[in-house]
Amino acid sequence: MMQISALLLCLLLSLTAGPALGQGSDAEAPIEVEANQLNLDDRAGTAVYIGAVDIRQGSMRLTGDRVEIERNAQGQLSRAIATGERAYLEQQPDPSEPLVRGWGRTIIYHVAERRMELIDRAELHQGGDTFDGGYLEYFLDRRVVHARSEGEGVEGRQRIRMTLQPEQ
Repeated sequence: MMQISALLLCLLLSLTAGPALGQGSDAEAPIEVEANQLNLDDRAGTAVYIGAVDIRQGSMRLTGDRVEIERNAQGQLSRAIATGERAYLEQQPDPSEPLVRGWGRTIIYHVAERRMELIDRAELHQGGDTFDGGYLEYFLDRRVVHARSEGEGVEGRQRIRMTLQPEQ
């Protein structure tokens, strides 16, 4: 039991250490996790949450039917993978920026790079701008979007659609 408690503490500390998950204050915010089931593997450095998973920290929210958290050899959070019919990730990159919201059957959040991959029925919204397609990749800090109609794990061809609002 002590080892599981230590792993949970290490996992929570790794979420708040290193690169922030969102705004600078997000890294200092408490982490709230809700799920129906949790499977921890200390040796592999993973935690798998199953069943109506909802993870929140500051402006960041990640939901899915299943969310796997991976940490690197230094014990820092390296990647979060959410899957489900409509996995969801939201984050406010900066207080002056609009909220970024993304959906997909699979969402991979690369913490160090502050990069999100939205896979299969992917959708990304920031302010009034929207992007839809089979695969979307978004770099939070650089505000760069890469989109494809096809990709690994994508069912069929899903054409790219986007709506950009005019500058005010």
